[in-house]
Amino acid sequence: MRVRYENWVGGLTGDWLISRQRFFGVPIPVWYPLDAAGEALREQPIVPGEHLLPVDPASDPAPGYDEAQRGQPNGFVGELDIMDTWATSSLTPQIAGGWETDPELFGLVFPYSLRSQGQDIIRTWLFSTVLRAQLEHHEVPWADAGISGFIVDPDRKKMSKSKGNVVTPGALLQEHGSDAVRYWAASSRLGTDAAFDPQNPKTMKIGRRLAIKVLNAAKFVYSFPGEPGAVTAPLDVDMLAELAVVVREATHAYDQYDHARALEVTEQFFWTFCDDYLELVKERAYAGDASAVTALRTALDVLLRLLAPVISFATEEVWSWTHEGSIHTAAWPVLDAEAPRGLLPAVSAALIGIRRAKTDAKASQKTPVRSATIAGPAILAEAADDLRAVGRIAQLSFTGADEIAITAIDLDESAA
Repeated sequence: MRVRYENWVGGLTGDWLISRQRFFGVPIPVWYPLDAAGEALREQPIVPGEHLLPVDPASDPAPGYDEAQRGQPNGFVGELDIMDTWATSSLTPQIAGGWETDPELFGLVFPYSLRSQGQDIIRTWLFSTVLRAQLEHHEVPWADAGISGFIVDPDRKKMSKSKGNVVTPGALLQEHGSDAVRYWAASSRLGTDAAFDPQNPKTMKIGRRLAIKVLNAAKFVYSFPGEPGAVTAPLDVDMLAELAVVVREATHAYDQYDHARALEVTEQFFWTFCDDYLELVKERAYAGDASAVTALRTALDVLLRLLAPVISFATEEVWSWTHEGSIHTAAWPVLDAEAPRGLLPAVSAALIGIRRAKTDAKASQKTPVRSATIAGPAILAEAADDLRAVGRIAQLSFTGADEIAITAIDLDESAA
């Protein structure tokens, strides 16, 4: 959206309005002398020294006068107009940083890293803030400006009070929870409009489901016995390798202020972790296998921190079960691992095939399998024990193929 800024600056003229006729606002610090007839001499304004600021000319007397001379011949009158909104809003970085009041704080924070704002005030707030910082400090006030889109209604019209199509968040927070509302907001990318239909808050329902799954998955993971140890099983090693890629992608996305992409890659892996990996290794975890238990806890610890910026309350709750302090002050995750070998996605695809075969046979997922044959890459055999356990397969064999498929399955429905 840089072109909007450049077009505005390129089209500016010198007649910038600096005042407004409003009761509330920052007063313009100017007085005018009155002649013997009581007429204001507006071409001879009285201005205070900088050391006297701030002043309100409507209640403070002009320098060299006393209050009794206000409105009297040969006295003075104060300016009643206030400063234009942008004349004062342009100082928001300085005000937030304690300029002129807290030099230590201001030296630490100014210039800032990011300004977040809407696209409709690029030509006003963004421009006036940049201009003011150049004039006062000879530098820009922040490195990046994150420009959000609008929230629009189902008809793609911008929500605004004047149109009467605004939805206040109170009821949404009550019904879906704060995490769900944050999830909806974080799912929208910078610079794009976010549509919201109060009659069908689908994305918020997905966010609530994710928050609940975080709580339930954590309870399940922490229920497994055993002490942490080395991660040695091939499937466990590959799962952490896949997660390391997610950490790098999510971190890069956040560095680019692309919170929607960071959420997308994290959430996608989280559901694979819950639906596939957790099911595949739970028998080993129940038995106290150190590799499975350690991999599960390590992955959960990392995923909680990746999801914390969005699912803030559910992740904080889970974090408190095993950690001191807040997850929001914890270090950002760094996971060192070798490149993934493709074992986790391959085994996940095989698991989906086993589930589908049982569903197609109208059998329960708990139905034992006398024998099964899986076609696919040779790497699948490295997770044979986990596949046998999750599929309740007595005899499992593999055949080489590029595509993963269940080529034979013999269900023991009498034992179901």
